[in-house]
Amino acid sequence: MRTNDSERCRIVWSIGDPNGIGPEIILKSFLKLEGSGHTFLVVGSYRVMEYYRDALDLPVELELIENATAPIRQGVLPVLSISEPESITPGTLSAEAGRIALESLRAAAELCREGVCDALVTAPINKEAIALAGSNEKGHTGFLGRLFAVPSPTMMFYDPVTELKVALATIHEPLERVPGLIRTMDLDAFLSALALSLKNDFALAEPRIALLGLNPHASDGGVMGREEQEIIRPCIERLSGRLNVEGPFPSDGFFGSKMYLHYDIVVAMYHDQGLLPFKVLAFDTGVNVTLGLPIVRTSPDHGTGFAIAGKGVASERSCYEATLLAITIAKNRKK
Repeated sequence: MRTNDSERCRIVWSIGDPNGIGPEIILKSFLKLEGSGHTFLVVGSYRVMEYYRDALDLPVELELIENATAPIRQGVLPVLSISEPESITPGTLSAEAGRIALESLRAAAELCREGVCDALVTAPINKEAIALAGSNEKGHTGFLGRLFAVPSPTMMFYDPVTELKVALATIHEPLERVPGLIRTMDLDAFLSALALSLKNDFALAEPRIALLGLNPHASDGGVMGREEQEIIRPCIERLSGRLNVEGPFPSDGFFGSKMYLHYDIVVAMYHDQGLLPFKVLAFDTGVNVTLGLPIVRTSPDHGTGFAIAGKGVASERSCYEATLLAITIAKNRKK
């Protein structure tokens, strides 16, 4: 995967939860990518990266740096240390780990805002550890949206094997709130912004969008809910001629019959409606992408893996694929 100077990207990894598998999958991904011609940087803790490098006997040369703008040597993984933990305990929930994860995320995102790095790949954070650290953040997407003053960034998932893409109309919301949110959101603007992101980030000139229904069987003509008839179908009709949007489709039959293969992206109305089938199809290879931000951000589609942290058995596949996708999107945006 050699590349010329004009296509070379600088990718920053935020370290994630220091007690999770983030440092391990970053190190393993770097070993696969170090000969690609791109350069890589970790923001977080040098001590944490060194701990996992040594504990897992991974042949990675680390370098502690103080300035992210300094030239990066090929074959070396530089670490910009934001904060060093008092202790490193794999698999343990910790307020200190939550604080470092957030500080790392913020600093890495700022490097992309400043143009020092071309894309951000975020290692997993733990929401409970974040809460212990005194923060109300629910995850990367909302945090980055607020950091960049983007009210509603889109959470999208991508599988490089099947090329399945799933976007969420609502994100981390209780089910009881979803119908009201669907009724009050600007679904037209959401789909228009989604189409623009697919054009800019994935080079899809006229993306084919499938819209799932909210209710079982997409309400069967209004028998089991009215959102399809009152909200979703009228939106599709308004966008006809401007966007290629079809639906609303019942989610069970849509995925069961593999209709997703005929579309560039599927829009689910709520989290589990989209993520359950996606993770069945792409648990090891799926990538989380935040659309609508002024920076490129991807992440592996899994959590901190506390049960296996520090044991050397974590798969880097999703992190590796997230990094490749970040490079692709960064190149597309440059074009």
